[in-house]
Amino acid sequence: MAPSSKATSGERISPERLWTLLDSISQLVSAPLLEIAERLHTALLPSLRCSALLIFTEECTGRPQKKSGPEAITSRVTINELDEIRSSNPQQNRWLGRAMIGGEQREILAVRYPPSNAILVLINPVLAQDVVDAGDTRDLLGYLWELAAARIREKVADASPSYLRESRAMSTERTRVTTELVDQYSTSLELMLATLRSPAISDALARNKTTDMAAKTLVGLRSLDDRVNGLVEEPVVSAFTRLREDLRPLIESGGVELQLVEPPANGRALPGEVAHAARSIMRGLALEMMEQKQITRIRAQWDCDGENLLINVRDDGRGALDHASATIARLNRQVQALAGKMQLEAIPDWGTDVSIALPLDAPEQTPADLAQWKLAAREFEVLQLLAAGQSNRAISSGLGISENTVKFHTRNVFKKLGVRSRVEAATLAHNAGIVASA
Repeated sequence: MAPSSKATSGERISPERLWTLLDSISQLVSAPLLEIAERLHTALLPSLRCSALLIFTEECTGRPQKKSGPEAITSRVTINELDEIRSSNPQQNRWLGRAMIGGEQREILAVRYPPSNAILVLINPVLAQDVVDAGDTRDLLGYLWELAAARIREKVADASPSYLRESRAMSTERTRVTTELVDQYSTSLELMLATLRSPAISDALARNKTTDMAAKTLVGLRSLDDRVNGLVEEPVVSAFTRLREDLRPLIESGGVELQLVEPPANGRALPGEVAHAARSIMRGLALEMMEQKQITRIRAQWDCDGENLLINVRDDGRGALDHASATIARLNRQVQALAGKMQLEAIPDWGTDVSIALPLDAPEQTPADLAQWKLAAREFEVLQLLAAGQSNRAISSGLGISENTVKFHTRNVFKKLGVRSRVEAATLAHNAGIVASA
């Protein structure tokens, strides 16, 4: 990654390149969550090129990875690989080296974002030929990555209805697939262990080595199961602790007493999207209530009944909280995105009481949901095979149609399902019980 010798260090950036950079920055800071990786990749291209760009952040429930680059690389990258890279240099926020990524040893440039412990990984990074100063490129990389990571935090904190719906679908699908894989391979390996331990096998050395290998694989699979489930669930007590930290500035600002009633320690763990939504809703309600006149106290409580997270927020104001305010409407949309219910009761001269129930399990889709998609017969077949993880080439061969026709049907499926990627389409298909016929 040595700088090019074609230009001197005193050369100034051209107006065209400056405007391109400013436009990239503007696109990045306004990027939807699903497009952040691609826009960061585009912003870096004039100075720093790479085979693929990957972001790993546990703040995003259901989609901790964000990718840009060829699917042949990005589709093979695992959470385990990204987490290994993140853990490999705990004392450094930026490092260059080789690591296992996408199933192969590759050159990588990794950059950490300490506030959230997110990490950016560039595969096979190379300075553009006309780069004047490698130091300037490092500064630009750090600046753009901080913008992207901050944008991710902002979008997650907003907990918009679209983000919550996607997170719920992805969390459900990841848990289902991981559980199936662990059960399948655990059973196979346990049978292998039983066979290898049989006294009828004479080659003791081979038996010992294979037994050791199988045992380690079992441990690894179970650790992976715990790891992935840990990304999509959060203990209710730790989720509430994070809420307390979020509200600390309000508590310390004075003027209004904020009472937080802890949830039961043995309450059921919260799906990540429910924890995010609950904190966002509580922040919004507290801020909206504090805007009222003659208010001195707000009391907030979480509880679990095994099926729902129950939220109750009360104030001692004049009971004049506007039911139709933009803030209350926005919070209600967040609740509805998770199939929850919100009730607001404002009693004049007494105060406002808000009760919210957020289901911990995603509602099952019904046949009516499938009918609403209005898929043609061929589109439904393509969706079945796509959900089974088949490539365009495999779908083309299986259905006897060209790859261009597969792409045409896939675009129509994406449009009708309201999704932007194969992963999202597959998630909706699995949740709706769509599987490819044998």
